[in-house]
Amino acid sequence: MGKRGKAQTALEYATARTLLTGLGLMPRPAAVVMGRGLARFAYLFGGRLRRTGERNLELAFPELSAEERSRILRASFQNLGRLLGEFSHLPRVTPEALRRFITCEGLENLEAAQRRGQGVILFTGHLGAWELSSFALSAFGYPMSFLVRRIDNPKIEPLVDKTRTRFGNRSIDKRAAARPMLRILREGGTLGLLVDLNTLPHEGVFVDFFGIPASTTASLATLALRTKAAVLPIFVPWDKEKRRFILRIDPPLEIETTGDMETDIRNLTAQFTSVIEDYVRRFPEQWLWIHKRWNTRPEGEPKLY
Repeated sequence: MGKRGKAQTALEYATARTLLTGLGLMPRPAAVVMGRGLARFAYLFGGRLRRTGERNLELAFPELSAEERSRILRASFQNLGRLLGEFSHLPRVTPEALRRFITCEGLENLEAAQRRGQGVILFTGHLGAWELSSFALSAFGYPMSFLVRRIDNPKIEPLVDKTRTRFGNRSIDKRAAARPMLRILREGGTLGLLVDLNTLPHEGVFVDFFGIPASTTASLATLALRTKAAVLPIFVPWDKEKRRFILRIDPPLEIETTGDMETDIRNLTAQFTSVIEDYVRRFPEQWLWIHKRWNTRPEGEPKLY
């Protein structure tokens, strides 16, 4: 790493540390308000991200007016700000404090799946407070291993990972994850996966997402079919009326096989992607619209961005 690289790394780390520490010293409600304020700033000045969000919403909801799509996008930025405020308090939060603003529903689904002894895959997307899915479960006595893309900054990554793994979770680097994931499931463990991002052609399969072919990771389906692990959705949306996060674990997907591995992978991938789409339609203001979800295109199709 050259001098410029070291300087940039140090500056990014100092900024992240100052921001998280400053928010963490505030009362939680104030940290959330401040995070949402920073999100409004990001919306106003994040032209490239805003354009990506606008394009995604055009593709997903062509029937909505421009004004309604704009409202959803602004709210999506606000959701990111809320998540920043919440994350800043996780290094010191207690399980008792978490229970004051998180309601768990469907823990019996997880417990039943774990009793099978064939491994459990919990899948989610970048919706609501996705960072709280694995963190809160571990705090409530259900630790897991989860796949992550390590942050490029080598100083910020340990800062974030230390928080995520406070209560016994284990993070797995996606660049060398195949064997560890298989071992966890074959030993009856629980694995968490985020599965709603654009995937490179050699890593995924195309399935419809809002009626548009989207390159989607094949790893979940491959793991589940090889190990017979149970596959359960987990999401943590913010409930405006209750003013609480609802950590919801749905019943396991019913996995049907044909005997053809390629077909089965595609079918299961389409199945869990449909679940994610349903949650996004229910909570459109809480999904990560600023990601180029349809960036990888089937051969011969034009680019969408």
